Amino acid sequence: MIAVLQRVSEASVRVDGAVIGQIGQGLLVLFCAEKGDTNALADKMLAKILKMRIFGDDTGKMNLSVQDTAGGLLVVSQFTLAADVSSGTRPGFSAAAAPEDGRRLYDYFVSRAQQAHAGVQTGQFAADMKVALVNDGPVTIPVTLRASNA
Repeated sequence: MIAVLQRVSEASVRVDGAVIGQIGQGLLVLFCAEKGDTNALADKMLAKILKMRIFGDDTGKMNLSVQDTAGGLLVVSQFTLAADVSSGTRPGFSAAAAPEDGRRLYDYFVSRAQQAHAGVQTGQFAADMKVALVNDGPVTIPVTLRASNA
């Protein structure tokens, strides 16, 4: 399972010209399920994301989590995070979960996020989305969990 966290001042996602999700200060979470990922791994990923100390405290030190700051979460599915570019110039996506498994894990992750944290917004699975953000810092953190290192 792969997530890319971007600390944002604001972020939104549009589908067919309409805003379907938006947050102010918080985290844009680009989420990718890979083959073999499980609900338990999604739970571990969510716990890590919610506790990640990447927001500034009163002294400006990155010492606060999105939960500490009551920031928003905008969760967007992005299977291209599983791209294999080791050979040639066209990425391969064989490590990504099959669409039905990816949707199930994305929906599970979002549901668990909504239970654990206020202010969760989403993109639309498998849609052509336009994501806009103002990266704060910039702070961008890739997080990869596998069953073997979770």
